[in-house]
Amino acid sequence: MAELVDRGHHLLAQAGLPTPLNDARLLLADALGCDLHQLDQALLLDRTAEELLTNGVGRRQADDSQSAALDRYQSYLQRRVGREPLQYILGHACFRYLDLRLGPGVFIPRPETETVVQAGIDALTGVDHPLAVDLCSGSGAIGLSLATEVPGARVRAVEVDKEAYRWGALNAAAQEAAIREAGSDYQLLLADATDSAALSDLDAHVDLVISNPPYVPMDAIPSQPEVRDWDPDLALYGGSPDGCLVPCRILDRAMVLLAPGGLLVMEHDASQGAAMVAAAQERGYLDAHTHRDLAGRDRYLTARRPG
Repeated sequence: MAELVDRGHHLLAQAGLPTPLNDARLLLADALGCDLHQLDQALLLDRTAEELLTNGVGRRQADDSQSAALDRYQSYLQRRVGREPLQYILGHACFRYLDLRLGPGVFIPRPETETVVQAGIDALTGVDHPLAVDLCSGSGAIGLSLATEVPGARVRAVEVDKEAYRWGALNAAAQEAAIREAGSDYQLLLADATDSAALSDLDAHVDLVISNPPYVPMDAIPSQPEVRDWDPDLALYGGSPDGCLVPCRILDRAMVLLAPGGLLVMEHDASQGAAMVAAAQERGYLDAHTHRDLAGRDRYLTARRPG
């Protein structure tokens, strides 16, 4: 087993991957149908892949074998050498308490967005049956976190891209039990988040509008291939040289959706903190501030509709 990890580690390191050992271990575990703890235990006991499968630790398919599992592993490694995101190859990723299904066509949620979600959760603490709207919902990471972590929350999510909407719907279905357990309600709408017709029945009634809109400046093409070549452009670029066009449209829509005193929480680029605060103030928001992520970079705006 150790030689399989070493082989993958070496191949991915040669390809210039930033975390080759971690990627090789995750890919091998998935190919064998086990988790990392089970893989590490097998490595310590010097078990073979066949032993792992035969002993029922790996999720053996009807005709699965060591050969089939190793073929999967090799295929995974080649895809990763081609800089396909690890999350797409594995088909899922963890975000806060969620295990989200992911694949080509949907934006991969980042750890820094977890701080954005926490700001939204904090804002809803103590609110009875709060109403929240997730604009540009993508995989559903933000809205589904609210629906499963805030008891009694009513969450409405909006996504314009059909492929991203499909992934969001899959994740919503997978979280149905957790949403019911929280006493919450979650609904996903295929629509343009900046369109005044989307959720117009909620205008002036929403406690929280939360969003991770596309905000990358048009001329700031990401250097990382996993982002540049795989994340959907529609989810990345903010529609203007400074990347602020779409976020400003979210500011406009949120001002209408929010009830008096309601809060907007919106992620933005590290370079856009001052611009977003100024844009919010120009539109009449109160208490507009940018906040930093765990890496110390400006990451999200909070602003309140006047009461």
